[in-house]
This record gives sequence, C-alpha cells and structure tokens, in this order.
Amino acid sequence: MNKVVANAAEAVRDISDGAVLMVGGFGLCGIPENLIGALHDRGVKNLTVISNNAGVNDFGLGILLQTRQIRKMISTYVGENEIFEQQCLKGEIEVELVPQGTFAERIRTGGAGIAAFFTPTGVGTLVEQGKEKRVFDGREYLLEKALKADYAFVKAWKGDAMGNLVYRKTARNFNPMMATAARITIAEVEELVPVGSIDGDHIHTPGIFVKRIFQGVGYEKRIEKRTNRPKSS
Repeated sequence: MNKVVANAAEAVRDISDGAVLMVGGFGLCGIPENLIGALHDRGVKNLTVISNNAGVNDFGLGILLQTRQIRKMISTYVGENEIFEQQCLKGEIEVELVPQGTFAERIRTGGAGIAAFFTPTGVGTLVEQGKEKRVFDGREYLLEKALKADYAFVKAWKGDAMGNLVYRKTARNFNPMMATAARITIAEVEELVPVGSIDGDHIHTPGIFVKRIFQGVGYEKRIEKRTNRPKSS
C-alpha cells in the first residue's frame, strides 16, 4: 500500500475546526515543521493540541498561537513562548499542564488501548485536583486518563512508502508514542526511500501506524537557545 502524498498541504486536507492533534517534538527538536506550516495556511480553528511544549513565538506551534488557531493546549512546559504565556494569563487559551513523565505515559497508554493508570506523581499538588486517588502499599496514587487524538503529526529522519519510520537521535522523543495514539498519523520525513531499503531491525515506528507520509522540504531545525563553549587558548 502506497501511503505517499505530494506535500504537507495534501496531508492536512481533511483536518477541520475543533480537531484534536498530537504534535511530536521536544522544544524545537524533531518537530513537524511542514505540517505545522500547512495547518497554519489552512486556517482551521478551535484546535486542541497535545504537545510537550508550544515552540517559540515565531516558530513551531508558535505560529498557530499567533493566529489564535489553538483553543486548548495539553503540554508540560510553556517557558519559551511569550505568546503562549500571555494568552494563558489572560484566559484566552485553555491550558492543561501535565508532569512530563505522566504526559508521556498518557500518550503511550492511549496507543496501547489502556484507558487509564495510577501514578504517584502529582499527589499533594494542584495536579491531583478532580482526580481519583487510591492507596497502594501505603502510598497514594492518582488516576490519570490516557490521551488520544484525531490526528498525530510526527517528524522522522527516514521513511518509506509503507510508512515505516526511523527517527534520528534526539528527534526520537514523543514522535514514536504519538504515532500509535491517533486515529490518523501523518508523517513527514527528511528522506523518503524505497520500500525494503530500511532494515527491519532499524524501524522505530512500523508502517501499520502511519496513514500518510511525504518528504518534507526547507527544514530550519532551529535551536531555542544556542550556548557556545569558550574556545580554549
């Protein structure tokens, strides 16, 4: 089965207002730049976005915040985006902050078909508000529900027409988990290769999880904060 589409615009053709999206990446590493840009151009509104963070003001998910296309963010970190911060403080966007480990597990269980799980993380903090609490072996745990989405946007280094994906280094962050937890997973890759050219032992996301794939273009691969070590004399 050939899952290749021509470009990002075609890949997001059926995403409508109110959709729930998972967007891979950690900071600006491994983010689906082309898909975010295509969604921005499409102009859909009232989106719920599940992503570790919201990029920076003018890059990544930040461009969707600029145009107020995001209604709700479910994420772990908001510190590098002033637009996100201001919209949150003014009550212009709904934000659900989740401890990062819990966030990862909620996505993993969503893909595994597990409805919820208990974790001690967040007990005694604001995180526990409104959640069921139980005691196991003398320790309190919170019930956390799995996360699932209508669409997952993932970025991989290499992929084939069947949707088999290989991530590179740190870009193998939330992408593999999110690929399993959505009704439709869309992958953009830096290299689109013939079927059979990826060693089966090297595949991180099997093609069964991917519905659409295309070769991305023009990657900027920005770094949030570049720190240089002084040259030794």
